[in-house]
Amino acid sequence: MLAIIRSDLYRMATIRSSRISLIIFTALSTLIGWVNPDAWGLLAGMVAFGLAAMIVAQHYQHRTAALLYLAVPKRVAVLIGQLVVAAVVATSFVAISGLTLLVAGEANRYQNLLIVAPVMAIFGAAGAAVVRRSTWFFFGCAGWFIVVEGLIGRLQTPLPFSAFLGAGSGDPRALLLASGWAVLACIAACIAVGRDLAGD
Repeated sequence: MLAIIRSDLYRMATIRSSRISLIIFTALSTLIGWVNPDAWGLLAGMVAFGLAAMIVAQHYQHRTAALLYLAVPKRVAVLIGQLVVAAVVATSFVAISGLTLLVAGEANRYQNLLIVAPVMAIFGAAGAAVVRRSTWFFFGCAGWFIVVEGLIGRLQTPLPFSAFLGAGSGDPRALLLASGWAVLACIAACIAVGRDLAGD
């Protein structure tokens, strides 16, 4: 599993598109955090979720998943390593991009999102392991958030993204719900990771 963690962190740091995206989003989030802490919270949360999902989905998109599973046949161990990398990358992104909030005296908001970032990352990475196609996953999440949680639930139901928003604002009950959704996503991913790769 340590080899998977090292490998995915190295891949994240050396692939030009990943590195450039990370730099651009970090700079943009840092600037937005200086101007509007609420907008920073939303953007940083979305980027952390997206980065985590891409860490897993890129293996299927670039057809490296088969090579990865040949090198490490225990797929659940591979998944756990990827979840750890997703949590580390997402939390590091939030920690760096939110430094302007500390300067602006918004330490509480910064701390709340820093606590929920690894939970969001694990949920996103596990979801990507189930769906395997990043485009489908992101469109599905966007549709779910807008229609089910936004229009129907009014962002007040204990559903995943509503729980993440509540946890980001410091609600301990919402953090517990978000953690529960992340655990459910991990269980689904552990079951789905054994699927055949031929169709991907």
